[in-house]
Amino acid sequence: MEVYLDIIWALNFLFDSLLLYLTAIILKRDVRLWRIFAGGLIGSVIILLSITPLHSYAGHPITKLLFSIVMVLTSLGFKRIRFFLKGLMTFYLVTFLIGGSIIGVHYFLKFDFKLSSSVLIASVKGFGDPISWLFVLIGFPIAWHLSKRNMEAIEITKIQYDSLIKVIIQINDVSYSFKGLIDSGNQLYDPISKMPVMFVSIRERVTDFPEDLVEMAKNPEKIILGAEEVAPDWENRMRIIPYSVLGQEHQLIIAIKPDKILIEKEDELYHVESGLVSFSIQQLSPDDAFQCIVHPKMLTSTRRAEVKHA
Repeated sequence: MEVYLDIIWALNFLFDSLLLYLTAIILKRDVRLWRIFAGGLIGSVIILLSITPLHSYAGHPITKLLFSIVMVLTSLGFKRIRFFLKGLMTFYLVTFLIGGSIIGVHYFLKFDFKLSSSVLIASVKGFGDPISWLFVLIGFPIAWHLSKRNMEAIEITKIQYDSLIKVIIQINDVSYSFKGLIDSGNQLYDPISKMPVMFVSIRERVTDFPEDLVEMAKNPEKIILGAEEVAPDWENRMRIIPYSVLGQEHQLIIAIKPDKILIEKEDELYHVESGLVSFSIQQLSPDDAFQCIVHPKMLTSTRRAEVKHA
């Protein structure tokens, strides 16, 4: 069997460098590319050792661990032991994630019942694997890209989750609870009272709210233009607020002054001193992770509530 050692070495060098680069991206480490390639070069040396008299040591787990340590130190540096261990563990996580993805896809598409014999033959021959190099060459970049995208999505979800709070809106002695997202981009105020405005979706809970309020959420334009009337009690609560979004200016929305707005954060309940709520039937979150967008000003104008909502 002919073994193209230069190709095998080049692929390992490239793959090790990409794994280190993905590790740096996940950890948000600002590293130079030459250090990434230097780490990849060190990792690829283990391939060359496999054809030397030291081949029996090259495949030993301790040798691989030592190479991994040097690769991470070279690429990510060392500041303190915790800093280094986090980098090393993330490097192994990335390696197992991408390697497992490639193996899983391979045996999903083509499962060989003689796998054990194939692995044995491959190990006897030295280089090679039941998974073809062409498949790895094509599958590795795809798995690398998808892993990077998924890690970014997980990070965004975590950031979003950390910004979620419980919001309780009380209207006519009835309390409604929602998951709220604190959005610094929401800077909408009532131009007269200077009250911040919160957006709330009642798309999945239309039957829980009064009919007049649901009508405001469904057809705000008709009410603003006077095509439809609302009860006097709701007129006293109602505010017409101008706002603008990207590509659309001079829009108008209806906001309601509730009896009370409570925010639960870190197991503490706070009362919002002043605020308005604009109800809508549009879904604010595609995965329904939150139902309202909280104005950041509402978190600064609060006082601790005396009684915790049940």
